[in-house]
Amino acid sequence: MNGGQPTSERVLRLINGYWATGIVGAAASHSLFSHIEAGASSAEQLATRAGISKRGAQTILDGLVSLGLVELRGGGYRNTTEASAFLVEGRPDCLTGFARLKMAHMATLSDLPEVVRSGGPLRDATVEIADNPHWERLVQALAAQSVPVAKIAADTLRVAEAGEISILDIGGGSGVYSAIWLERNPAARSTQLDWAPVNAIARRALAERGLAERFSCIDGDFHTTGLGTAAHDIVVYSHIAHQEGPEDNIAMFAKIRDCLKPGGTLVICDYIVDDDRTGPPFSLTFGAEMLFKSKHGGTWRRADYEAWLIKADFEDISFQPTPSPSTLVFAQ
Repeated sequence: MNGGQPTSERVLRLINGYWATGIVGAAASHSLFSHIEAGASSAEQLATRAGISKRGAQTILDGLVSLGLVELRGGGYRNTTEASAFLVEGRPDCLTGFARLKMAHMATLSDLPEVVRSGGPLRDATVEIADNPHWERLVQALAAQSVPVAKIAADTLRVAEAGEISILDIGGGSGVYSAIWLERNPAARSTQLDWAPVNAIARRALAERGLAERFSCIDGDFHTTGLGTAAHDIVVYSHIAHQEGPEDNIAMFAKIRDCLKPGGTLVICDYIVDDDRTGPPFSLTFGAEMLFKSKHGGTWRRADYEAWLIKADFEDISFQPTPSPSTLVFAQ
């Protein structure tokens, strides 16, 4: 505002918002956050360590300062606490893979006006193609986002103390829930239901952590694959609901209710919007991704989840916020 009058600065920043994706993606591609964390505090040092031009290093540093991911103190650059926590390679919550993935998606965004007009994807829905190379890139990039949430869910359910439990992870992707929970509970076993190419990624990840003997996979489409009856103590449905329409989610919740043992728990994790659709910002924005990539998906309200779960005969339903944009839902 200028003397009470609106200015165009914020609008221009939003219009040019794709530059933020590009700047963070370029920084991630050259491991700049890791180099800064290791002590590169000037454009010259960063250029030398990363093998890039000094001009390029200075330009990206300026951009990262503007985005609040790098700060200039005493004449030297350093990561903010946020960048240090989530953008330094080798740390479990590192999101640099996701940053590189999203930068690669920018070119397709020009289709969004037509997608909005038609109400869905212009081509085959990305989320419905099992052998789409998108999945291998995505599930590995998303794994870091799931780490803190999986730990919170494990604490809430007291997985470490649960003894010989059976876990089913529907659409488990990288297998991160299984990996974290099996490490906490040496008596637990976990099964992942997902497409074969995705399960192959999870098998490798669990084997690398020495958990292969207690981890199994079912290759298939969860819409049509049977889940059994009273077979599992915990079922995970993480970041699946936003790909599905209301009727499909209700049908899945009913199948899950049947496959849970008495007293068992369904754990849902997703980007959930407030009932009045005024927030949270990330969840509201993410709805555009589902319009772009799925035929019926969206970011659903708390009231939607409650209604669907009650219709599927769940009674005890609770919501738990997390430090990430995801909300956990527990239902019994």
